[in-house]
Amino acid sequence: MSAVPFPPMKRPLVAILRGVKPEETAGIVDVLIESGMTAIEIPLNSPDPFRSIEIAVKRAPAGILVGAGTVLTTEAVDRLHDAGGRLLVTPNVDVDIIARARAHGMVTMPGVFTPTEALLAAKAGASSLKFFPAGVLGAAGITAIRAVLPAGLMIAAVGGVSDKNFVDYIKAGIVAFGLGSSLYKPGMTTAEVAARASTTIKAYDMAMQQAK
Repeated sequence: MSAVPFPPMKRPLVAILRGVKPEETAGIVDVLIESGMTAIEIPLNSPDPFRSIEIAVKRAPAGILVGAGTVLTTEAVDRLHDAGGRLLVTPNVDVDIIARARAHGMVTMPGVFTPTEALLAAKAGASSLKFFPAGVLGAAGITAIRAVLPAGLMIAAVGGVSDKNFVDYIKAGIVAFGLGSSLYKPGMTTAEVAARASTTIKAYDMAMQQAK
């Protein structure tokens, strides 16, 4: 079975809503999508995460990826599928989880840090790779590992990346990002998330222009 391709996106930006509650999900997802975010990740260590994922799936128009992060079991993959999620993000490389997600037609983004992990994930048929924590590796570290990876594999930087340092990564050819605490923290209002999302989108677009 071939890898499920990472879909083309105007801005491959994943909003990580760790800690979001179901009653907050609809409003936050709405403002994120309105701002220009293209993917929503709800980590499974959030309160009642599958309920929030169901809500997010219903709010998201076609072309917006919604799914789960911190997926650690194949049972969770099945529950994500039942909730309508199409994006699976893990903190590690688990070939069984990747295989189960691929069987469900999900876009997969396992977490990697070393060349060994990255190559294992690619061999397992991952749609993309999440280099985490990117702030430790830096753009130069990710670029060095990328040299041995299959051409065309989507690379995302997550952890320590925000509107403040997009340009460093984009200049190195890394254009996909997962954005957590710089975008959303538990307790934030919808208006606060909207403001941060607007700042993030503007910074991303500016960095992309500068890199041309």
